[in-house]
Amino acid sequence: MRRTSRSTLLAAGLVAALAAGPLAAPAFAAPAPAAPTTTAKAPATAKATATATATATAGPDAEALSAAIAGLPDHDATAALIRVGGDGTWRGTAGVRDVRTGAPALGDARFRAGSVTKVVTAAIVLQLAAEGRIDLDGTVQHYMPDLLTKDFAPITVRQLLNYTSGLRPGASLGDTVEEGYAHRFETLTPRQVVAASVAQGPAYTPGTRQTYGNIHYTVLGMLVEKVTGDSYAHQAAVRIFRPLGMRHSSFPVGADPRIHGPHNRGYDWIDGRLVDVTDWNMTDRFAAGDLISTTADLERLLVGLFRGRVVPEPQLREMFTVPDVPGASYGAGLERFELNGKEIWGKTGSRPGYASVIAATRDLSRTLVYSVDATDAKGDGQAVAQRFGFPAFNR
Repeated sequence: MRRTSRSTLLAAGLVAALAAGPLAAPAFAAPAPAAPTTTAKAPATAKATATATATATAGPDAEALSAAIAGLPDHDATAALIRVGGDGTWRGTAGVRDVRTGAPALGDARFRAGSVTKVVTAAIVLQLAAEGRIDLDGTVQHYMPDLLTKDFAPITVRQLLNYTSGLRPGASLGDTVEEGYAHRFETLTPRQVVAASVAQGPAYTPGTRQTYGNIHYTVLGMLVEKVTGDSYAHQAAVRIFRPLGMRHSSFPVGADPRIHGPHNRGYDWIDGRLVDVTDWNMTDRFAAGDLISTTADLERLLVGLFRGRVVPEPQLREMFTVPDVPGASYGAGLERFELNGKEIWGKTGSRPGYASVIAATRDLSRTLVYSVDATDAKGDGQAVAQRFGFPAFNR
């Protein structure tokens, strides 16, 4: 069954936060909003009940998922789009598209997918490896001899993919949303980002530690362009988006700060005030975090990847291989989690106003994709994951 409502009263409180301008003080005193839009489908062997709860034990925990998105918008999120698949499916959309108007959130909205971009980048690099155009044991110094100084030991492509390169973080226009907001329309090129990293020297001997960071994938994006003689964005389009039918996925053109096409606005608390942070120049994120997509498109990516339709064996194994170094949890682009006794592989992503996830069991018996318009998207992400993501793996 499909139920639709507008969370008008709470949205009105959020509108008050913006009525006097982008940094007006918010107010949250409103009755709980009505139920969100949900759609659930049980496995083929069972029917969904009238309350949209999957009846099969193997199906999604529809009750917990519905509870996760109930009450939006609230202090922590203004909208949520969730797709659960595998053995049974569940879809949920809740919240508002724009707190000023109170219009309901769009289920097919485009959003900034943040570091989920790294999965696309890893897939392109591994495709090029399968074609013999990149050697995973080849070095950055070989492919881009002018990029690093002599202070750096040889760094392999594999070490970039699994975050063991020893590169330090590069230049940034702000490490937090608060710091970056004033610079949101400025441009910082990938080469500038990497130059700042190189200037600091190596952090450790390559291959001895795993340190997650954008810098590894910024260099990989540059490597893709060097090897192919083409732009990273075009390579993503022809190698990933078009073959998988990801018709609503793209990268911004140059310094364009907008999300083109239907989208829900993103907000963040800055100095105690709710601020619209939708428009933001993401050039500094490049191949590490510049993707704009939809939940349906990212589900296509997730399923296609795990089924071997994107990266062939044996290169696909790199994505599910964690290096043997202390505390490591990442393979090439994907991270390994354990939840309720299940091994899950996926990737989180966040940009101001938007938090996203793709995750699945290796056999695709359960898949999850979500985009949450989180008002602290650049926080540690645990609260968002626990509320909107963990229920997908309850059973």
